[in-house]
Amino acid sequence: MPASMFNYTKTVLENVSFDPSLFCKEVEKALKMLLPYELEQLIDWLYKFTTNKPELQVCLTVVENTK
Repeated sequence: MPASMFNYTKTVLENVSFDPSLFCKEVEKALKMLLPYELEQLIDWLYKFTTNKPELQVCLTVVENTK
């Protein structure tokens, strides 16, 4: 089950990546919902996913504040 929640979160984020504001809101939700080890996976994934998407990199500040 936990792996599927992580995968579901990634799918949602990929689907809303067209809107940086919505993407940030979904990242915030994910940070509250996922387990600690899933958060580490999500953070790694977010850095890779946003590498070529500067409009989404603003959301990484939300992630950096949780560390």
